[in-house]
Amino acid sequence: MIVSCPNITRRRFMQGAAAAGTLSLIPSPLRRAFAAPPVLRGTEFALEIATVPLALNGRQATATGVNGQVPAPILRWCEGDTVTLAVTNSLGEPSSIHWHGVRTPSPMDGVPGLSFSGIAPGGTFVYRFPVRQSGTYWYHSHSMFQEQTGLYGAIVIAPKAGYAQAFDRDYVVLLSDWSFESPKTIVSNLKFQSDYYNYGQRTVATFIADAQRAGLADTVADRLEWGRMRMSPTDILDVSGATYTYLINGQPPGANWTALFRPGERVRLRFINGSAMSIFDVRIDGLPMTVVQADGNDVQPVTVDQFRISVAETYDVIVQPPADRAYTIFAQAEDRTGYARGTLAPRAGMAAAIPPMDPRPLRTMADMGMAGMEHGEMPGMELSPEGKRLEGKVGVDNVAMMPADRLQSAGEGFPPGRRVLAYADLRAIKRGSDPRPPTHEITLHLTGNMQRFIWGFDGKKFSEAGPIELKRGDRVRFVLINDTMMEHPIHLHGLWSELDNGHGEFRPYKHTINVKPGERLSYLVTADAPGRWAFHCHLLYHMETGMFREVHVA
Repeated sequence: MIVSCPNITRRRFMQGAAAAGTLSLIPSPLRRAFAAPPVLRGTEFALEIATVPLALNGRQATATGVNGQVPAPILRWCEGDTVTLAVTNSLGEPSSIHWHGVRTPSPMDGVPGLSFSGIAPGGTFVYRFPVRQSGTYWYHSHSMFQEQTGLYGAIVIAPKAGYAQAFDRDYVVLLSDWSFESPKTIVSNLKFQSDYYNYGQRTVATFIADAQRAGLADTVADRLEWGRMRMSPTDILDVSGATYTYLINGQPPGANWTALFRPGERVRLRFINGSAMSIFDVRIDGLPMTVVQADGNDVQPVTVDQFRISVAETYDVIVQPPADRAYTIFAQAEDRTGYARGTLAPRAGMAAAIPPMDPRPLRTMADMGMAGMEHGEMPGMELSPEGKRLEGKVGVDNVAMMPADRLQSAGEGFPPGRRVLAYADLRAIKRGSDPRPPTHEITLHLTGNMQRFIWGFDGKKFSEAGPIELKRGDRVRFVLINDTMMEHPIHLHGLWSELDNGHGEFRPYKHTINVKPGERLSYLVTADAPGRWAFHCHLLYHMETGMFREVHVA
């Protein structure tokens, strides 16, 4: 039975039903391209976690799914309802589900060892909580590597008061990465050699090309500087297209997942990055995108040509295709080693040209935490007291000397002239609910040792650090300083993170904040929910190798 929320008009409901029913009108050979996870609506759900056979690019594998599906079914809820989800674990190992970005009581958050004990093999856990928000979110396992093997799905919560922006069609675009290697093998390879999957390293040929472009002396100085720091400017993503296939709604690029439209219609695309380790740069060639929501929260509409979506983030965009033709949805991995691809089309069976990938980004002095410096200027620079405290720790192989505010930049790798979303562009449409200034600050360095593939906060792994203690009602400023050469999408469970990006009381509320290399940023947190909350990097292998803390609100 399809249940609509009270605020949805009959016209909107019939349009949604027509879009959902489109699949039955498509000839069976084309249906795979239009396949999307099934949609479950209502207030009571029965979900079963189990192994699922997976066929991808002519190869067979065993994945971890929900109700026989990878990705898991799309859950559509209504703001103001109370939902009950009975989750049965049919695996031979413990499992769990975390409702990412959804404000639940701590016992319903789904993190084994913190908020509950997990779901034992053969057991059932009943999640029950009120839905007090709206927007685009997702759910995934928080047990070992099950998220990488397929246990993730989308959540769409309809607003009780209606949508701020009108639209005619509504699609989830769930991005993910899949490897036929086991996650344990991937971690073992990274531990053995941190750049194991980096197939884009600089060579003699690139040295010659750089020398011709920048001059021999500068090129030699550049190579010596990077070598002295035992780092590589080509280290963009730890795991690449060397092992990953990139998917849209579980479909590889060749399957050409397709969303239908009529020319002139406003189409809402709900982008979710459900990857384990992949950051994507998303564009639709020939079609501007208007960003209307970030991490489930409405923002002032901003029109862009492209946006970067880090692991665990969500962005809702509205597009209005004017022409009776197909458009390619193109999500290239940040390191340009592969892409996910889908199509917007007025009719079944259509496709548009797949654009070439942009040039591969290279890390810069700013990424090293030395913005504005030239090669060779590093000697003599003094570290801050915090930096000196971290120097020499086993889990730290770099400390940013001059971390900078980089919110005006989307990062490297974007051709000039393209409008690219930056965090500074995000402005909430309503003032924040807590106008109080923070009473204290908590500063954390994001640290790592690439050679050992160890990650942490302040040079400590989770096993070495105690919880961050907050009192209920506290108003706190978190300051994050990224001392590493990698981006880190930092996710705080249970509490909103209000990004301090220059918009004052209209700070955007986010559940995941991507911190660029060499960047210093801050956000405000109101400790309004008691419990034990996870706080971690959402790059799965970073979290599992130490970049995890507990925030305790008492």
